[in-house]
Amino acid sequence: MTVQERVEKLLAQMTPAEKAGQLTQYFYFRLPPDAPGPVLEFDRDEQPRMVEARLGEGLVGSLLFLTDPAEINRLQRLAVEGNRFGIPALVGFDVVHGLRTVFPVPIAMAASWDLEVIEAGQAVAAREARAVGIHWAFAPMVDIARDPRWGRIIEGAGEDPYLGAAVAVAQVRGFQGQEMGTPERIIAGPKHFAGYGYALGGRDYDEVDLSDSQLWNVVLPPFRAAIEAGAGNVMTAYMDLNGIPATGSGWLFTDLLRDTLGFDGFVVSDANAVRNLVTHGFAADLTDAGARAVNAGVDMEMAISGAAYAHLPEALEAGEVDMAAVDASVRRILAAKVRMGLLDDPYVDEDRARQVLADPAHRDVARVAAERSAVLLRNENGLLPLDATALGSVAVIGPLADSPRDTIGPWVFDFDLDETVTVLAGVRARAGGDRSGPGAATPDHAVRVGYARGVPVVQREFPSLFDMFGGNTPSDPDGFDDDAEFRRAVDLAAGADVAIVVVGEWQNMIGEMASRSSLELPGRQLELLQAVVGTGTPVVLVVMNGRPLDLRWPAANVPAILDVWYPGTQGGTAVANLLFGDVSPGGKLPFTWPRTVGQVPMTYAHTISHEPENQARRYWDEASTPLFPFGYGLSYGRFTYTNLTVDEPSTTTRGTVTVSVEVANTGDREADEVVQLYLHQRHGTASRPVRELKGFERVTLAAGESRTISFPVGPDERRYWNAAVRDWVTDASTFDVWVGGDSTADLTTRFEVTK
Repeated sequence: MTVQERVEKLLAQMTPAEKAGQLTQYFYFRLPPDAPGPVLEFDRDEQPRMVEARLGEGLVGSLLFLTDPAEINRLQRLAVEGNRFGIPALVGFDVVHGLRTVFPVPIAMAASWDLEVIEAGQAVAAREARAVGIHWAFAPMVDIARDPRWGRIIEGAGEDPYLGAAVAVAQVRGFQGQEMGTPERIIAGPKHFAGYGYALGGRDYDEVDLSDSQLWNVVLPPFRAAIEAGAGNVMTAYMDLNGIPATGSGWLFTDLLRDTLGFDGFVVSDANAVRNLVTHGFAADLTDAGARAVNAGVDMEMAISGAAYAHLPEALEAGEVDMAAVDASVRRILAAKVRMGLLDDPYVDEDRARQVLADPAHRDVARVAAERSAVLLRNENGLLPLDATALGSVAVIGPLADSPRDTIGPWVFDFDLDETVTVLAGVRARAGGDRSGPGAATPDHAVRVGYARGVPVVQREFPSLFDMFGGNTPSDPDGFDDDAEFRRAVDLAAGADVAIVVVGEWQNMIGEMASRSSLELPGRQLELLQAVVGTGTPVVLVVMNGRPLDLRWPAANVPAILDVWYPGTQGGTAVANLLFGDVSPGGKLPFTWPRTVGQVPMTYAHTISHEPENQARRYWDEASTPLFPFGYGLSYGRFTYTNLTVDEPSTTTRGTVTVSVEVANTGDREADEVVQLYLHQRHGTASRPVRELKGFERVTLAAGESRTISFPVGPDERRYWNAAVRDWVTDASTFDVWVGGDSTADLTTRFEVTK
């Protein structure tokens, strides 16, 4: 039978209650006894009993938050045996940047500008997830984020829709393969549709007021790209969009997502978002909320407890929702289960799961990803790379330097901290004689690596979502002497040949429910850094973060700054390889890095506006330029750009020109460069941004090597949504082109577009 025939045969026999069950997804929580609460409001003992009872009645379509293959098999048997037709449950999980093998956080992966590495990372994550019985990832997050106060900036690809779209495609292909049902792959679920990253003030969950121009030109391109790449699922957003709760918006999910963007997969709500239609003051009660969400096109409700979709039989009886709408949603859920092979083989091989999770090749992929994600922000007088053979001692300073939990970052739950390599461990292995390798310390020259925390762990005032699941950074022990430890760190630095100071945000300070009103370094970290710099010892600053932080003082006073993000399971090894020159940093910033929180939101792709000559003085008390521009990142190589050409001086609105540039590595070692093309339309039917990214390629060049890189610039690169005519337009105009290593590139040419 075809997929559709199998679906229709099942659907024809199902009762309204059974259909509602297929549209309901429940969390299954077995929380640690010491989990703080009440971060989420439910009875932690009653909740799993309720879910198991509903599984036994055949009234659950999906489960989430399970990673143990034995437990997944146990619950899957309840689902299969409790359902009259033996329909198993889809199992979903937040496979955001790895499962057992943890990769750099998504914003870091975007900073690699390396689509092959991004795809390979999510393929590893998918393989591990599928091996334990997970079928579906609540990822990638493709929300554009232009306000770094918003904690969930860490889950996306930054501020730019072109880069965001390319990264979205790579992630979907990594998770899902060429099509849904590819062996060892899982369903990709891009989120959150749509505009979630534009919350007022960067405050998570707050309302969004979004113009047509921003929606079509900035927010939607990554979703469109993910859908065209074949994503099988889309998740709703929590907030009001232009006054309508997104999860209840028929315009969003029927008119826009399905009719305009052509999405044919299934839609799931974010956790409790259907219930929250009542909280919004949009729905009268749970029956009304369920009916409104189904009518809007939301196929499955993600519920912690008390599902609104359990009331769908009542809504059908009352005529608040049509059976045709319910059946359409059930068809999509059943089709996904058939395509994933669940009706034929719902269980997993537990022995094989253990083998897959332990595959050492997965750790190699994670290490490479961390190496390629790092961004070198500053390197005065060539302090980096460090030469282990010329050093007698290194001081590693800062509590984040030896925190496994913070090294892997937020949005991971099935990690193994024992195999996580911290920055301190990586430096000791690389320079301290713990291993051999090209340029490493030799038995007769092992660098002394000392460590001091310097400052205490900073704790959030309120528990975060992640604190519920254990494995967080431990608090300092009673009697911890802050001042004595501070002095010890400074003294250690004073006696060392070089100091590696690791600063940033603790991992539970960013992510969901983790917006900040400040971008300053938490606690006494800046004070510690200033004291270490004051010793006169050369300082390398390593930044562990998921958003831009206030680095104005370090950018003026610290000779070398390396942004390593939260680099994952193999993070420390990667950081050491970068610091000691085994590999050259080649990452580039996926966002504009503001000087201070008062500048946000700040993006490179702004319009020219009034008095462009005064653009740099928009603030009188602070430079209006960013600390670091979008696309910026240094290298151990030196790159020059010459011979920028366009193959034709003009084309039509339907035509394509090819822009070419010669890139040369004039340095003395192999290194990577991300070649970036920016476009500006001088005039037309709307005011256009001063520059927009419209092409990029990461290339590896040997010392002295040059290469010609070419980019097509056609109608797709030039078209935009015009809010006045409410349609896509491609104007005849003069187009300026810049190609270089970041968004401030000055090598320029132009071409004409005629009607």
